[in-house]
Amino acid sequence: MLLVEDDPADTRLIIELWNELEGTNINSVNKGIDAMDYLYNRNKYKNCKKPSLILLDLGLPMKNGFEVLKEIKTDDELKCIPVIVLTGATDNKDINKSYEIYANACIVKPIDFDEFKNYMRIFINFWFKIVTLPKATPRRTKFDFKRLRK
Repeated sequence: MLLVEDDPADTRLIIELWNELEGTNINSVNKGIDAMDYLYNRNKYKNCKKPSLILLDLGLPMKNGFEVLKEIKTDDELKCIPVIVLTGATDNKDINKSYEIYANACIVKPIDFDEFKNYMRIFINFWFKIVTLPKATPRRTKFDFKRLRK
């Protein structure tokens, strides 16, 4: 899973619950630009495996969650990855916009810490114990047909 979250407290909580319930690696970035670098294997993320699921906060610096979601869902190699949106907004505007650009689900972050912890437990159990996710596959590289002809 790739966690894209800029709030250190939320990141820490999600990673702790992940380790407690799942025990496998979770990767996290705190900027939208880093999320896209991770997904496209650019810069310091050259050897990263494509995640089977993305947990995406909307309020990110540099490139917001809507921009990240739109880029993922318009890329033929990334669009099959389920993207779960995290938002602190309780109005339907952000939620509706997320679904319009093909979020697979939206979670409104509760203010209460224990409730947020419970939401994350349910999220992890549902998406990683019940749902069958797509397998992570390496990015395809462009084939150089000119070299073949020589």
